[in-house]
Amino acid sequence: MPSTTTGTPPSTDDASLTHGLKQRHLSMIALGGVIGAGLFVGSGAGIAAAGPSIVVAYALSGLLVMLVMRMLGEMSAAYPSSGSFSAHAERAFGPWAGFTVGWAFWVLLCTAVGLEGIGAAKIVSGWLPGTPEWAWVALFMVVFCGTNLAAVKNFGEFEFWFAALKVGAITLFLVLGVLAIAGVLPGTDSPGASHLTDFMPNGGEGLVIGLLASVFAYGGLETVTIAAAESENPVQGVASAVRTAMWRIALFYIGSMAVIVTLVPWDSEEVVEKGPYVAALDELGIPGAGQLMNVVVLVALLSAMNANVYGASRIGYSLVQRGQGPKVLGRVSGGVPRIAVLASSVFGFLCVLLSYWRPNDVFAWLLNMIGAVILVVWIFIAVSQLRLRRRLEREAPEKLAVRMWAFPWLTWVALAGMATVFVLMAREADTRVQLYSTGAMTLVLAAVGYGWQKARSRQ
Repeated sequence: MPSTTTGTPPSTDDASLTHGLKQRHLSMIALGGVIGAGLFVGSGAGIAAAGPSIVVAYALSGLLVMLVMRMLGEMSAAYPSSGSFSAHAERAFGPWAGFTVGWAFWVLLCTAVGLEGIGAAKIVSGWLPGTPEWAWVALFMVVFCGTNLAAVKNFGEFEFWFAALKVGAITLFLVLGVLAIAGVLPGTDSPGASHLTDFMPNGGEGLVIGLLASVFAYGGLETVTIAAAESENPVQGVASAVRTAMWRIALFYIGSMAVIVTLVPWDSEEVVEKGPYVAALDELGIPGAGQLMNVVVLVALLSAMNANVYGASRIGYSLVQRGQGPKVLGRVSGGVPRIAVLASSVFGFLCVLLSYWRPNDVFAWLLNMIGAVILVVWIFIAVSQLRLRRRLEREAPEKLAVRMWAFPWLTWVALAGMATVFVLMAREADTRVQLYSTGAMTLVLAAVGYGWQKARSRQ
């Protein structure tokens, strides 16, 4: 029974789960986790708004994400759990906190599964005109539900090869881009700095829009700390993933943004219509670049679907193990929480159906509700780390295999950065409704979680 006090550790018993993920799986999940469809496609809107200053936007949000991952890595190395930040929040503040952030993240992941399925189906339908998009989504959902119903090593293998393809594609892109900028790529002339002269074309407002777009492109990094609980060596796996986060973010996100805005005019219509990577490859005159990039984007979407089904099922399982959800989701068979996998997949497909049935009300409301969940998660991570670090130093300093830099000052800096993002969201009409909708959902979950905690304490 969960305690109402914050000093009692939550039950995060993952003994019934297997430890089928190898270090190579975890390393590639961490590496591929930073390369999502948001980077390949969504960054176009940010470039159109911020111009070349999108590099600054990605650098600022990247610094914030590095701090968040360091804090999360510190707690996950000390307390490995499939519940990750949800279990840490419960350990720090009580069951209501774990309930709130855990179920908010579950809704986010399940909805994201549906959105990624829709995106992947649009690409395939474009290749095969006349085929219904919903049927492709259903096929993808069945495949990844089946993958996650099997042993966890199957999930690991899928993600390993998905990530390898994404890493290979973006590395090749960066190499070609740098060669073109240096003027040594055959058949191309170096643009020099001609596209960078108007660095902030839309002023501070454009930079703000680019910053908000970049913040949400980093979602997905948290999955590695969830997966670490089922790896051969959770502490080593988390430590390795977190310690390499800095160069991965700098190389893949900030590096690729710098290459794109140097090669392509920021106001090119192709940046938004085709996506920034396709626009850059077209600028280099590489034949078949568009279709090649569509394949990579498809892989990124399918990879995200697979990872989000996995993450949602494990978060749901962990919540139930800690007495914060329907017990049926906690049933484990063959080392896999199969009911939780099925429930997460069904919710994801329901989101897809809502996008067809009720696109302008229910589905739009759902999208707004999850709009700022990742920021809520980051805030819980930061405040939990502030409390747990003191407790670890006092009670079990040997568990601090990963340490937050310049504690507690950089933790407070990160919290100030998150507060700034909230203020910026409140200033923009498009993001204000997301902020308020997510805030309302968070408050409702917190109230339900607190009521659940009180009810259980009286049993």
